[in-house]
Amino acid sequence: EYCPVVTETYYPTIWCWEGRVQTLLRPFITSRPQVQYRNELIKTADGGQISLDWFDNNDSLYYPDASTRPTVLLLPGLTGTSKESYILHMIHQSEILGYRCVVFNNRGIAGEDLLTPRTYCAANTEDLEAVIHHVHSLHPSAPFMAAGVSMGGMLLLNYLGKTGRDTPLMAAAIFSAGWNVFESVESLEKPLNWLLFNYYLTTCLQSSISRHRQMLEKLFDMDLVMKARTVREFDKRFTSVMFGYRTIDDYYEDASPCRKLKSVGIPVLCLNSVDDVFSPGHAIPVETAKQNANVALVLTSCGGHIGFLEGIWPRKCTYMDRVFKQFVQAMFEHGNKMFSM
Repeated sequence: EYCPVVTETYYPTIWCWEGRVQTLLRPFITSRPQVQYRNELIKTADGGQISLDWFDNNDSLYYPDASTRPTVLLLPGLTGTSKESYILHMIHQSEILGYRCVVFNNRGIAGEDLLTPRTYCAANTEDLEAVIHHVHSLHPSAPFMAAGVSMGGMLLLNYLGKTGRDTPLMAAAIFSAGWNVFESVESLEKPLNWLLFNYYLTTCLQSSISRHRQMLEKLFDMDLVMKARTVREFDKRFTSVMFGYRTIDDYYEDASPCRKLKSVGIPVLCLNSVDDVFSPGHAIPVETAKQNANVALVLTSCGGHIGFLEGIWPRKCTYMDRVFKQFVQAMFEHGNKMFSM
């Protein structure tokens, strides 16, 4: 009723319908709305620090009282930060509605120093739990939601599967999450996908840690890590070791949100395209989602990975942006009706 966009047929931009093309072109085609952030560094229990970028929206006409202004926590993708165009678009949509946003930047990738030899992964939710607790403690009377994109969506799903209903979040939106990491890395290792995405993503991961080499060399053979040519090799030599997994398969099993979906205890809307090479359509847990009344899957046949371009010249707004806007507005302004059902 309040999120009619999910009943529409999504029509991709006609000259850019193929999933890989959408994935590659979106960062270049879409505009980058201007956002002024207020940065906050918070300390973690292990002595590390996390960088949060706040968009306070103090000019909000609909919610002038900051203590009750609805808050959206945004989680970017694998090497993404608050500067990604898809994050800027979600903040722009939230600004129109009068909401406040805060972007959770994973450790060490938003310009801040690593204080301990630890970064992040899709399976470990400790930093996310600390951020959610911190944001909620600052604004305990404000309605609170989260939205995660790609790995940010996987992390958020893994957190929700772990906490059930025991979370300050009232709802969550998930975009282009990789549901089964084994299937995701296998898809990304196909020759064309490796050429277009896997090698570049691996170099981005290596670049994100190279600045912290001096700190990380205490625990890792960084020369070996920097020779990785696939995401799987990087995870085997670095990520799975950092977080204490016996094998990379143990890590990938723990990182796959499909295994925790049945335990999600708050309303969650998940948008995926079945032509997303990062999250193959056959690996999307449709049957599991049907068994949990809290989970809604919206699947499109086209759209790629964080693509969902529509219209002849899709600069301003994507289908994903419209789903985000309508869902957060529906939950913040009409959520009580859903919770009383």
